[in-house]
Amino acid sequence: MIAGGSSLQPEVDAFLRYLRVERQLSPLTQSSYARQLTALLDIAMDLGVAQWQQLDVNHVRAMATRSKRKGLQSASLALRLSALRSFLDYLVEHGRLKANPAKAVSAPRGNHHLPQNLDVDEVDRLLDINLEDPLAVRDRTMMEVMYGDGLRLAELVNLDCGHIDLDAGEVWVTGKGNKERKLPLGKTAIVWLRHWLALRGAFAPVDQALFVAKTGQRISMRNVQKRFAEWGIKQGIDSHVHPHKLRHSFATHMLESSGDLRAVQELLGHANLSTTQIYTHLDFQHLAQVYDAAHPRAKRGKS
Repeated sequence: MIAGGSSLQPEVDAFLRYLRVERQLSPLTQSSYARQLTALLDIAMDLGVAQWQQLDVNHVRAMATRSKRKGLQSASLALRLSALRSFLDYLVEHGRLKANPAKAVSAPRGNHHLPQNLDVDEVDRLLDINLEDPLAVRDRTMMEVMYGDGLRLAELVNLDCGHIDLDAGEVWVTGKGNKERKLPLGKTAIVWLRHWLALRGAFAPVDQALFVAKTGQRISMRNVQKRFAEWGIKQGIDSHVHPHKLRHSFATHMLESSGDLRAVQELLGHANLSTTQIYTHLDFQHLAQVYDAAHPRAKRGKS
């Protein structure tokens, strides 16, 4: 329950119960909603809003303005407005509000800081790991699979042995929202998966986890991050190596080679194409070359 005695509070409390009981959201997500709605409730009271039914577009804009003045950055402001929209949607669905005024207000777009990718030579240097140490074989296999298919870190560590078919050259991945997708395995990834599977039993795995730690337990995301960073240093990579950088490198190299944004979207498991457009980048020279080669009106400089 949110602290305070405002007449706005009961409906917020009901919404938070709904998130906990019916939606069964994680405690962390529930806490985030409660924190944002506490701040919004206080601002609404300052604006003289006595009932949520009084809230209009101008009130929502004022809430956003005041939040920004208090130092809220673009991403945090977007999160706050998203929480408000979800709450007001709940009121509409339950007949307590006729329309959602927050839908007409969007947060200002912040700068998207694209992660640096490794170039192909750096990837080759990173993956030039010998076969002598079983842990090194495991690590190289993880990097080959992650770079070969652009997996998210959670997708990589959650792979089970039954999720791969080496003969067919396929892997089944469960992504965000429990959405499954089937991806092709490259020849190099298949070779290293065979190397690793031949050694995996020596770690006495406790379950079907594909990648395990020295204890036999499924390897943790933190362990993967640590190992990738260590290999980056050992292999002389100038920038910090982390799993997301390999995913981004996959996306960048695929897009630069194919130019097929839709295919890259499917491989990455993005629900929206706009996410892929932000996530990947092409330099202007490459874009200009593609434009000149493909567009019927693009023969610039010719009469």
